[in-house]
Amino acid sequence: MAITEQSQAEEQPFGSFAPKAYLSRIIGWTRSASDSFLGRKVAYALRRIGLRALDGAPVDIESLGARMRLYPDGNVCEKRVLFTPQYFDATEREMLAARLREGFTFIDVGANIGAYSLFVAARAGRGARILAVEPQPEIFARLAFNIAQNPFGTVKAVACALADKPGELTLFIDTANRGESSVRIVNSSTAKPIKVPAMTLLALVQGEGYQRIDAIKLDVEGAEDIILEPFLRDAPESLWPGFVIIEDSRQRWQSDLVGLLKRNGYELIKQTRLNLVFERKSA
Repeated sequence: MAITEQSQAEEQPFGSFAPKAYLSRIIGWTRSASDSFLGRKVAYALRRIGLRALDGAPVDIESLGARMRLYPDGNVCEKRVLFTPQYFDATEREMLAARLREGFTFIDVGANIGAYSLFVAARAGRGARILAVEPQPEIFARLAFNIAQNPFGTVKAVACALADKPGELTLFIDTANRGESSVRIVNSSTAKPIKVPAMTLLALVQGEGYQRIDAIKLDVEGAEDIILEPFLRDAPESLWPGFVIIEDSRQRWQSDLVGLLKRNGYELIKQTRLNLVFERKSA
């Protein structure tokens, strides 16, 4: 969907793009599919039918406990959240939910359209503080729209990239899958570079007045090291997050981020297909 078309869609109130009966049935079937090999195979086949029926149109729906307007064409994250949220980082989300407490603080780096942020907001209560950081202008607009459709009042969207120093970065937009966009060159013939503002994680946290970070999720397609390494070097230990979900991009990192985390008191408590989950032993 072109930016002008998206802007026009965002002017429509939530519910304007409610799924029609045929699509609702497909979504119901895909969301009720089991986690077995056969269940996933059936769900993905039905999902392809649903995507063809949508033909690039957005969908207004509830997912992961929040209301969202989703554009599944060209963004794998939105496709998963719409049709098969039960498969969307299920283990990671379960572990995160088990650690929620009063006044929970969470930073979602590479927030995309807000799936993690809104999942936490729907469960963490009014005292939570959540930062959703997303540098892509078009995706940020979707993120901000989704936040506004919910009554939580605990999520703040931040339109910038995080890096090892402030300034301006080149972000490579993968139009085939917006979730693959990165400040590291992406392996896609459709990628296009844009300039985006950047700041450090420490500057962001201090600017927002955070006294602690209970959990952080980093999914920035191979640039996690240039965010987290300087933060652990420069930030006071009182700001080090207790729980870390990080995309497993070890083949793209330019430093041993796993080793750095372990040397700083973190234990790798779970490795899933896409992510590494760490917890600080003293947290």
